Amino acid sequence: MKKELKLWVPVALVAALAAWAFVNWGPFSQRDKTDGFAKGNGRIEATEVDVATKVPGRISEITAQEGEFVKAGQVLARMDTRSMQAQREEAVARQQQAAAALAGARAEVTLRESDQLAAQALVGQRESDLDAARRRLARSETLANEGASSRQELDDDRARVNGTLAALAAARAQVRAAQAAVNATRTQVLSAQANEKAAAATIARIDAELADTVLIAPRAGRVQYRVAQPGEVLGAGGKVLNLVDLADVYMTFFLPETVAGRVGLGAEVRVVLDAVPQYAIPARVSYVASTAQFTPKTVETASERQKLMFRVKARIDRKLLEAHLQQVKTGLPGVAWVRLDPKAPWPAEVAAKVTP
Repeated sequence: MKKELKLWVPVALVAALAAWAFVNWGPFSQRDKTDGFAKGNGRIEATEVDVATKVPGRISEITAQEGEFVKAGQVLARMDTRSMQAQREEAVARQQQAAAALAGARAEVTLRESDQLAAQALVGQRESDLDAARRRLARSETLANEGASSRQELDDDRARVNGTLAALAAARAQVRAAQAAVNATRTQVLSAQANEKAAAATIARIDAELADTVLIAPRAGRVQYRVAQPGEVLGAGGKVLNLVDLADVYMTFFLPETVAGRVGLGAEVRVVLDAVPQYAIPARVSYVASTAQFTPKTVETASERQKLMFRVKARIDRKLLEAHLQQVKTGLPGVAWVRLDPKAPWPAEVAAKVTP
């Protein structure tokens, strides 16, 4: 009996401990899952923009310094434009040359059209002469048949008709030649117009490139660092400055799939940073990944399914950030609390909300 009692004592002790853990820890564990909140660790991040060159060239000036706040549209740097200015002057000269050629071609068209009108008038004159010569020949033939006119006069009238026919044919050929000349000069006009448009397009392209030599801030932010210095030659796409928009700040963190499925866009979030744990920064969920990360290739058990994590992004209110712009820092670690149940009160550790 004593041996059996010794064997049952440890078993009973283990059973008692298990029962106590179930009674005491079970409800707390259940409450952690259903208290209407979820949290995840993350770091503060901000939108970064690289200010780079669009055309290759030498940097002549950088007006922004590291750490400086700049406004959208502010000039940050300029590039050397002497070569482009020379190209523009050459293009302007070509445009003027094309304009002069176009004016000359149009004048030539007017001249050829005048020649065509003159040739057409000559055709009309030759047709009148031919009609008169034919009428005279008809009278001469009648008179010659009646013996009232000589045979020589009849032959002269016939020769006159033939000569008028030849002159008419020549005049009509002149009309066709004049028309061909008009068509040719009109083609020259089209070519001159094309050359003028090409020169104008070249000027517009160079003007656009000249505008791109002035690097401006695409959005408001702080100059995080300078990549290049004045005097350096950069290729197209060479980075000059890096801007960080401290009014567009968010925290990225991960939640398990059992929780992420309950998180919707716009859900309330409070961010507690390790540097200032006494404050809770309000934010909103702006992104929830549609696919899990850290996913095993083959999920077969419930414990493996718990390893599925979804990336969530909480964006901090822009007005709040603008009100505390000098204090905003990126890279700070912290915890993001997500309210899953809109009716659940915030825990005491995240109740101290930061306001603008």
